[in-house]
Amino acid sequence: MLFDCTHAAERDRGVRAAIDAVGRGDLVVMPTDTVYGIGADAFKSWAVAALQNAKGRGRNVPPPVLVGSRSTVDGLAHALPSVARDLMEVFWPGGLTIVVEHAPSLSWDLGETFGTVALRMPLHPIALEVLRETGPMAVSSANTHGKPPAANAVEAREQLGYSVSVYLDGGPAFDSVSSTIIDVTGDVPKLLRVGAITIDELRKVAPGTLDIAAS
Repeated sequence: MLFDCTHAAERDRGVRAAIDAVGRGDLVVMPTDTVYGIGADAFKSWAVAALQNAKGRGRNVPPPVLVGSRSTVDGLAHALPSVARDLMEVFWPGGLTIVVEHAPSLSWDLGETFGTVALRMPLHPIALEVLRETGPMAVSSANTHGKPPAANAVEAREQLGYSVSVYLDGGPAFDSVSSTIIDVTGDVPKLLRVGAITIDELRKVAPGTLDIAAS
């Protein structure tokens, strides 16, 4: 079902429907501050597998995890480095995905993560409203493999169809640029993908960041 969240009453119904769907292990599509995302409960392995199947991707490309608050990260990450906290303070909520070592006690299966997880807190009111109720969600761009990310919920539905239970349409995506990805699991932060945040902006917070995305 598609909800037009540009109208207050339908937005309330849509957000509630999305929260309920995630709780059941279903897939939802929602707007973020970058592109529209397809999401599932990060702790329901079958839901994450359904997300990957809907996109046509395998376990070798694990989805990032979106959170509704900075404090949530403390329960997900193992020995979070100070540079990660500095980056979160400046760029969250926003278009920066941070790769960290995940806590070994977590009972989830995101795919072949090799002990890491890519975390982001989006700057979008609808996404945050959903996330603060559902908890961490595995979220990837709302498109099938090889096609461009959806700029709105209708485009997402054209690609993903009935694999998704609830579509939240918040209007055109704020920014069609994907998030920047930085890896802080090593001694030196590494830029993996250039997106909404530039390398120059990152280096103001993490001066030693290596730009391996350009190599």
